[in-house]
Amino acid sequence: MKDLALNASQLAELAARNRALAAKRHAPRRSERIRDALLRGIAKVPTWQARRADPNTFLLIRPDHIGDAVLSMPAIRALRAAQPQARLIVLCGAWSAEVFAAYPEVDQVVTLPFPGFGRSRRRGALWRPYWQAWRAARQVRHIEAGIALILRPDHWWGALLAKWAGIPKRVGYDLPNVAPFLTHTVPYREAHCALENAALIAEWTGGQVPQDLSAPFPFTEEDTAYVRSLLGEDAKRYAVIHVGAGSAYKTWTAENWAYVADQLVEKLGVAIALTGSEREHAAAAAISAHIRRTAAYSLLGETNLSQLAALYAGAVVVLGADTGPLHIAVSVGAPSVHLFGPSDPMRFGPWGNSARHAVLAAEIACRPCRILDWAGDDAANHPCLSLIRREAVLSAALRVARR
Repeated sequence: MKDLALNASQLAELAARNRALAAKRHAPRRSERIRDALLRGIAKVPTWQARRADPNTFLLIRPDHIGDAVLSMPAIRALRAAQPQARLIVLCGAWSAEVFAAYPEVDQVVTLPFPGFGRSRRRGALWRPYWQAWRAARQVRHIEAGIALILRPDHWWGALLAKWAGIPKRVGYDLPNVAPFLTHTVPYREAHCALENAALIAEWTGGQVPQDLSAPFPFTEEDTAYVRSLLGEDAKRYAVIHVGAGSAYKTWTAENWAYVADQLVEKLGVAIALTGSEREHAAAAAISAHIRRTAAYSLLGETNLSQLAALYAGAVVVLGADTGPLHIAVSVGAPSVHLFGPSDPMRFGPWGNSARHAVLAAEIACRPCRILDWAGDDAANHPCLSLIRREAVLSAALRVARR
């Protein structure tokens, strides 16, 4: 591959270039400075206050996708343990509602089309997020929540929504765009996001972060039986490759995945199952076309999340890029291998026993840049996934599988 042919000097030069570009992208834009000034002004305007708010009803605001939703559940589980009589309502996007609805700790799931979290790149008018917040606040008022917890650290929109909804107690992190809309702030200390949320809830409840901070994704015997019906005799011993990711810069090549699959078949005697979303059939087909030692099971679109959890729970090993479903695999205890590119594994890596979950990342100095979309730049300039060698992935998979 062209990326692997780069020598150390060329990689260093490329990394320096990318660091400079990333610094520019992370620097506040003029529109963001205007927005920040506007938010400071909005925060000073008195708003409607709920008169019938229930002090035992929590509104947990988490706008993110599947992975972040799974990683927030250990904290929500800890909240349920600390407040067993509370009513816990999660406000999330439709894209992660299935995660929260699966857990018995959550009493109700309410969805909103949170601005900035849809997969579409289309941008609306500058005033649109504020209009959406105002409209959503009128809906949220009917919940009559007494407490709002803003679980995403930088989510000013959720904090604004909670204020406009008249929720009397609003808890979040002490960040410049968020704090003005809160009644109770918690110091923000960057850590793994599972710990961040647990620390936020521990500060509010006055307790400690639990030693066993976990939340296995729920599945049933019927889910397990369904998996067996898909795999037949191969349900006794199989490995799973999750083919998709939320960004083109978090994907590995079909040839690499096929090589690893063939080696796992030979060395571990496993069948191979491929998972992913409906829109990733082409990627799965490309991997299947390169696998030589077996016919892979393509299960894309064949399972809901509970069935996917059952599939992962029975696997010898689960492999994939930094993506939400792999956090489901970790939660149910499946040995796993995670390929990280632009994201930071210190914040978004697997939350579990490090002996059972391997993280691989390219040795290029510009990562983690935390930029998932380099639109307008040649993808070859961002080889953080393609630099991960397939032999290293295979070695990690064999190590965690044999443990």
